Amino acid sequence: MRFLEAFLSKINSLFWGGPMLLILCLFHLYFTIHTGGVQKQLLRGIRCSVSGGDQKKGSENGTARKNSPGTGSQNNSSAPSHRVSGLMALTTTLAATLGTGNIIGVSSAIYLGGPGALFWCFLTGLFGMATSYAECFLSILHRRKNADGTYSGGPMIVLEHRLHKKGLACVYAGAVIFAACGMNCSTQARAFADAAVSFGLPRIPVGIALALLVGVVIVGGAERIHKFCIRLVPVMGGLFLFCCLLILGKNLTWLPEAVTLMLRSAFSAKAVAAGTLSGAFMSAVRYGVTRGLFTNEAGLGTAAIAAADAETPDPQTQALISMTATFWDTVVICALTGLAILSTAVAEPESMAGFSMNELTTAAFLRLSAGGPVLLNLCLMAFAFATLTGWSYFGEKAALFLVGERGIFCYKTCYIVMIFLGTILSMSLIWQLTDFANLFLAVPNLYALFLLRRDVTCRKPDRR
Repeated sequence: MRFLEAFLSKINSLFWGGPMLLILCLFHLYFTIHTGGVQKQLLRGIRCSVSGGDQKKGSENGTARKNSPGTGSQNNSSAPSHRVSGLMALTTTLAATLGTGNIIGVSSAIYLGGPGALFWCFLTGLFGMATSYAECFLSILHRRKNADGTYSGGPMIVLEHRLHKKGLACVYAGAVIFAACGMNCSTQARAFADAAVSFGLPRIPVGIALALLVGVVIVGGAERIHKFCIRLVPVMGGLFLFCCLLILGKNLTWLPEAVTLMLRSAFSAKAVAAGTLSGAFMSAVRYGVTRGLFTNEAGLGTAAIAAADAETPDPQTQALISMTATFWDTVVICALTGLAILSTAVAEPESMAGFSMNELTTAAFLRLSAGGPVLLNLCLMAFAFATLTGWSYFGEKAALFLVGERGIFCYKTCYIVMIFLGTILSMSLIWQLTDFANLFLAVPNLYALFLLRRDVTCRKPDRR
């Protein structure tokens, strides 16, 4: 295990230490400029996600989508067995992305990269919204309609049916399955088990119970997953945001100093210390961007898999809705989590002593009361459970693409088994596997984005 971890660390340092970070930043900047700053339409995306607005108007653009490669020959008049709304697609994406990255990932980014890592994580989310918009737009534009009236989409469909790159499409789909059964099962299951153990529960029974509970949800298929996510995500996200805002309220006096520390560390080539937190420029960039990518997955194409399932007729409308997942995940939740940590470090530097890189958020939640860590662990368990559910859906769609219906039972069985095994794996190895797996998601997706970049359009809102 140590050899594997050391090997993965070298590979990740080689790619994520410079080349992939630069490529992702260039994509984020390009699509921000290409779409005329699609982030400016954030409020429209939020409005459409809760009201379904602009969907009727989007039907005017349906003809172009229906005639696009990979869709026309498979359209039929059969009604879908389960209608997926834009909000359902969004909450499924959020369920998959709101996980340990928002709590443990931010904590480890600040610990390893210094306070400046939070700034780069924030920027990754802000500019990553444009890339998320682009990949969702392409997947909806080039999705295909199935015999039962449902849709199939995502980078693998775009690669195969639009670019005729079957091999690369299979690589991407295989990477999704590996990521679902490997890194995502592991990170979320281990985090859930650690939180449960803090309540005095035994790890192995917790792992078995978690696997069975997730199994109950995912065996019900896409319909049960969508309905589960649309109920759980707003509650758990709202609770965690409320807690972070309470901490920031307690630390309000020290908040300006924490922001200053973050900005100074983000651009400093020298180490900047705040209690036990330290980091240099390249470490801040690397860990900020990679943890930001892990939380919102902009550039990995996974959000596009859920977006393509929605019944929203207009690619732009659904892409705007799906883009808000990156905003809520990284620009809001990760930023508030990080500021809660930094403001606590400034207010009470000694409070950070003795905490590991995965526990800085726990130290911040102690500002609420002695019961703060208990509340945090409950949030962490809810986040982890939601992510396990959401990512099972991504893996299922990839398995359908590769082997069809006959492979779904094997996939779900493997997924449930890996949830249990994830509760006993090393977290340091899990994070290395996470960064490594992201490479095989990012490269095929970015390849498709580059070749089809001119297919991405962004109309200005109708002011009439």
